[in-house]
Amino acid sequence: MKNLTRSKAENNSFSKALLLLEDGSLYQGYSFGRQGEAIGEVVFNTSMTGYQEIISDPSYAGQIVVLTYPLIGNYGTVDLDMESERLFLSGLIVREKSRLFSNWRAQEGLDKFLRKNQLVAIENVDTRAITRRIRSAGAMKGIISSNGNQDINQLMTKLKAFPDLVGRDLAKTVTANDSYLIENRQAKYKVVAMDFGIKQNILNLLKQSDCQVKVVPANTSASEILSDNPDGLFLSNGPGDPEPVSYAIKTIRLLLGKLPIFGICLGHQLLSLALGAKTFKLKFGHHGGNHPVKNLMSGEIEITAQNHGFAVDEESLAQAGGGFGKPVVTHRNLNDGTVEGLICQEAKAFSVQYHPEASPGPHDSRYLFTQFTELMEVFKERGRNV
Repeated sequence: MKNLTRSKAENNSFSKALLLLEDGSLYQGYSFGRQGEAIGEVVFNTSMTGYQEIISDPSYAGQIVVLTYPLIGNYGTVDLDMESERLFLSGLIVREKSRLFSNWRAQEGLDKFLRKNQLVAIENVDTRAITRRIRSAGAMKGIISSNGNQDINQLMTKLKAFPDLVGRDLAKTVTANDSYLIENRQAKYKVVAMDFGIKQNILNLLKQSDCQVKVVPANTSASEILSDNPDGLFLSNGPGDPEPVSYAIKTIRLLLGKLPIFGICLGHQLLSLALGAKTFKLKFGHHGGNHPVKNLMSGEIEITAQNHGFAVDEESLAQAGGGFGKPVVTHRNLNDGTVEGLICQEAKAFSVQYHPEASPGPHDSRYLFTQFTELMEVFKERGRNV
């Protein structure tokens, strides 16, 4: 009987590499993936599985990701598990890269995958110490050097010259260049999805929810969106600071009240800004698949997947609404109390800060896609005049 599980060893040259943080902290390790230099904001992700989905999430553009789970790469990589066509994160930090992988679906190992996708990575560093430093001092910039450059002063100069995430529009670096259609012949609803860094599994779940989805670039105008006569608008996840994405905020503001709107992650922040609220940068962000959130409407606790460095200022919601009534907070983070969801009934809009599609998991929040289709159904039944 054929054994579907296969293991392969990967070559490793054990080339030295280092990680330098902007506070001067230095970590020595070994290179894997592409040899070179990588600069970005260093953040940690606490997920125990799903490293390929994390690595291929466009929301990590401009960031170097520390994976806190100690062994990474043990089940290889699979093309079908990609959340985007290419990688947008700047670099990867792990405690130990597995030299073997075993998974009947696997196509190649992590090292080969990263080299193919031109990503710089470092292993054999103390990821627990790095995580504790970030939690204490806050997210900070870092540089990985695996090309033989050990000149700390030169690396620090490069690091200081690298721009912060605050004030940078990163959505434009990950959005689609052109519109495209996700066909669904059995679809009941037409949805336009604004792409700020949309993940593949979001599109999968929208399709499973009886939607035909037209994905449009982040700078698509309100008139272009309405010209498709959609039943609903989806605002996707994405990287970085929401405030510089002013063109999308303007578009969303023009569409408030005209069709049902569902936003997640960056889309949640952009919807909040369109309603007149404010956002702020978190100390070290929320990144992982194990964040507890309370649904204030039902009283239930959801374990959620999250990836964001900014959040909505709750106090600013008191003056928000944009003429549609004050938004109501629907979800709250149980770790730090930040806003994790809101609804504005008059604007026909709701959003959550986390990732309800949660690939590979958890799946506690998938009901939100049903909530979206139910809102679109009411919208259709009442002749687009709810």
